[in-house]
Amino acid sequence: MSEAGQQWDTGLYDAHHSFVTRYGADLLDLLNPQPGERILDLGCGTGHLTQQIAASGATVVGMDHAAAMVEQARANYPQLTFFQGNAANFQVDEPFAAVLSNAVLHWVLTPERVLQSVYRALLPGGRFVAEFGGQGNIGLLSAGILAALSSLGYSPPPHPIWYFPSPAAYATLLEAAGFRVALLAHFDRPTRLDGEHGLRNWIAMFGGPLLVNVPPDARAALVEAAEERLRPTLYRDGVWYADYVRLRVVVLKAAG
Repeated sequence: MSEAGQQWDTGLYDAHHSFVTRYGADLLDLLNPQPGERILDLGCGTGHLTQQIAASGATVVGMDHAAAMVEQARANYPQLTFFQGNAANFQVDEPFAAVLSNAVLHWVLTPERVLQSVYRALLPGGRFVAEFGGQGNIGLLSAGILAALSSLGYSPPPHPIWYFPSPAAYATLLEAAGFRVALLAHFDRPTRLDGEHGLRNWIAMFGGPLLVNVPPDARAALVEAAEERLRPTLYRDGVWYADYVRLRVVVLKAAG
């Protein structure tokens, strides 16, 4: 993952961001794990999807860049195997039949290296199933936070922060890496956040890179300014929504 300015709070992640796992469960139908298959959960977080894969009878291994996530995943599911690694530069001792990645790849600013690593990690004929932020993801949300930064006199953060590619751009990278694209979907998915404080919880969990130029003791005021700006567009009937736009892909490595 790209970790610039980002700290992971595993308690906040599990308590208020269960939608990450909930939406990721849709990917399991596409992954279609089979008993006995070896599968890598790339960017496993606190391990909940890893456990769901294991329940299919597959032999699953979870990997995450964040040591805190790996530690919590091991605590949640001590019977499973988790290790710390970098999605853009990892190697495995034994190749996998499939690799799954949910809500991770937009954090990695070197997508070519990710795809090279995944390709090497797969058996011939292996499949890669992933979903992450695509072009337009959190466009309104991030614009509101950046406007709040400017209104309070703070400089914008270094760019790019995330990797949100267009379908065409990502398909080109997939094919250049040697994959055959079986499915590529680009779709809006407005995502309900958790309660009255959903936006500030989202910023606390995922928005660190946007706030690198804001002193810690000034962040509460910044969040309030962002809430005021975004309430007309992202707050409905007592609930905050994030304007997510996702890319979902299923690709195959050549059989031989």
